[in-house]
Amino acid sequence: MNRRDSLKSIFLATGSLVALPTWAESWSSGNLAHLSSFTATEQEILSSVADTIIPFGNGFGALSVGVDKYLQKQIDNCYEPAVRDNIKAQLDVLNKRSFAQLNQKEREAMLLSLNASSDKNEKDFFDIMKTETIRGFNTSKEVMLQHHKYKIAPGHYYGCVDVKA
Repeated sequence: MNRRDSLKSIFLATGSLVALPTWAESWSSGNLAHLSSFTATEQEILSSVADTIIPFGNGFGALSVGVDKYLQKQIDNCYEPAVRDNIKAQLDVLNKRSFAQLNQKEREAMLLSLNASSDKNEKDFFDIMKTETIRGFNTSKEVMLQHHKYKIAPGHYYGCVDVKA
């Protein structure tokens, strides 16, 4: 490799690293938001579904730990287009039934009716929403640390311990 090319690469990398803190200073979760394929109405219904499955209680609920955002990313990035289309269709059906305006008991009854339905699309929708909401909630930082008392590195390292042999 040419020495000039090497020096250019080193200076460019150094300049980039020096500029990075200034450039990244204004980053926030709002600036780095996921570009969702869900409309605002679909996002509202999705949030209502998550809130119905795990309502706020004991310090946190599905919405307070961001399960609604998790669901959007999970469905957009990890599910086949046919499944996404079914989810959007079912969200549209819930919207036509004014799901977001109902009280907790009425929303629970409506979701349970989807589970008991003979329509495969409705049952699949309920199963995915329930599974992913529970997964998103249980793996959130708040629940892992405050409820499950998860420790990243369990135990403590004692470097100098006398060993009796």
